[in-house]
Amino acid sequence: MTTAPVRPAVPAPRAAVLDDAHVGDIRGALGTIKLDDTGERRGLSAKFKTLLAIVGPGLIVMVGDNDAGAFGTYGQAGQNYGTGLLWTLLLLVPVLYVNQEMVLRLGAVTGVGHARLILERFGKFWGAFSVIDLFLLNALTLVTEFIGITLAAGYLGLPKTGSVVLAAAIIIASAFTGSFRRFERIAILLCAGSLLLVPLYFMVHPKTSQMAHDFVVPAIPGGSGELATVMLLIIAIVGTTVAPWQLFFQQSFVIDKRITPRFMKYEKVDLWIGIAIVVVGAAAMMGFTAATFAGTKEFGQFTDAAGVAQGLEAHAGKLAGVLFAVALLDASIIGAFAVSLSTAYAIGDVMGMKHSLHRGIKGAKGFYAVYAGLVAVAATVVLIPGSPLGLLTQGVQTLAGVLLPSASVFLLLLCNDKAVLGPWANGPKTNAFTAAVVGVLVTLSVILTASVLFPDITSAAILDILAACGVIGVLAAGYSFTRRRTGTKEDPIDRTGRENWRMPPLDTLTRPAMSTARKIGMGALRTYLLIAMVLVVIKIVQVALAQ
Repeated sequence: MTTAPVRPAVPAPRAAVLDDAHVGDIRGALGTIKLDDTGERRGLSAKFKTLLAIVGPGLIVMVGDNDAGAFGTYGQAGQNYGTGLLWTLLLLVPVLYVNQEMVLRLGAVTGVGHARLILERFGKFWGAFSVIDLFLLNALTLVTEFIGITLAAGYLGLPKTGSVVLAAAIIIASAFTGSFRRFERIAILLCAGSLLLVPLYFMVHPKTSQMAHDFVVPAIPGGSGELATVMLLIIAIVGTTVAPWQLFFQQSFVIDKRITPRFMKYEKVDLWIGIAIVVVGAAAMMGFTAATFAGTKEFGQFTDAAGVAQGLEAHAGKLAGVLFAVALLDASIIGAFAVSLSTAYAIGDVMGMKHSLHRGIKGAKGFYAVYAGLVAVAATVVLIPGSPLGLLTQGVQTLAGVLLPSASVFLLLLCNDKAVLGPWANGPKTNAFTAAVVGVLVTLSVILTASVLFPDITSAAILDILAACGVIGVLAAGYSFTRRRTGTKEDPIDRTGRENWRMPPLDTLTRPAMSTARKIGMGALRTYLLIAMVLVVIKIVQVALAQ
């Protein structure tokens, strides 16, 4: 086993990089950029080679988001409502970009993982909360990835136990090479496998005109009578497309790849490539699933991803079903890669353990132990006879919906922390958009929590929640606007020379001042999260005992 050479740490006080393996040559899957290569990229060829070396973090985090849970959610949308919910994907594009652009900025500029920044800037409670909830949520998410593996293996006629064990071995072994480049090459190869959904789309050939219409014209399928059911599915689409683990994964992966601010524009292109692939894949799944089940007795009767594969076989032939099953298997493995790695990065960052794919097992024992342990436990749970797998899937979706607003709030606060981002801090337009997104996510989180606690929730109740959250949002926006107009105008951010600016060491930074409004908001968020999580856990336990 070989270990890539580790360069010395960036000299203090210019950077706060916590692991010296995170400094050195960029050794990407498709190219290398030397640490001392500071020349300007001139010409299309030089820029393209640089892009190839940078491509990876944005692509993997986005394609990894089209995982086993996404296959189920998009399949359910297509089978039950045709292409009527395609418009949700278009609305999610700017949300995906803004959220992930902020974390790649945090990673490149600070050299410190997301969980560690929360710990250092907001205290032990929120730091512990961010890691513990990420650990629990990711562990459950990993179980859903292995559920996807069993569904795909079952359709393909492969033994369940052998498939799960082999997949777990591949997932663990791919990270245990002691080489960042080898891991990224395997991950990008699997990302290419997601493109199987494109030929599958053309094999089923949904109506392009209907797809184009539903992509840009919002509608609620089924009318007001099905508002509650459709709203919950929309929330599931949001939850499976914008997940908390994405924030932690991309920030840490950007750091581990040794990407610095001067390559920011290339990393943004990488992110856009990933977003394009994830939206095309999601739209293709909704489209060919809708075409497969339209006019059949199975329309509106979604079961699981295996049922989609069987429907494709009946409608478009055995090859179509096999392609879908292989794509599901591929997506489940990519998702398991990203989810387990995001957890290992976060725990290593907070606990002070060596945490880098550039290190061999001996150089980062704790990091690799967390990664392998999560994968092994998830695989074991799936193989235990009688495990409540359906309940675990429901728990993942619910907890993700409850926790996502808090992740977005901290992301917004960190990106306005000038001590952390300096000339890379958010501007007013980004703040306005992100604040609106946070408001929508909080609203969806409240609806999701209410639906779990009250399964028979009515459309009228959902409309009341929407109205109440809307009023609160308007009042908050009005307060913020008035405060800016009457308060002292902040100095504009000086962005000169930002390509060479890095965050100073964390121990040299003073904690951000907490205004009264922020203290009230943070207290309200803490109270909501604790109450919602306790109630959701109680409900899940009650359902499990009843079964």
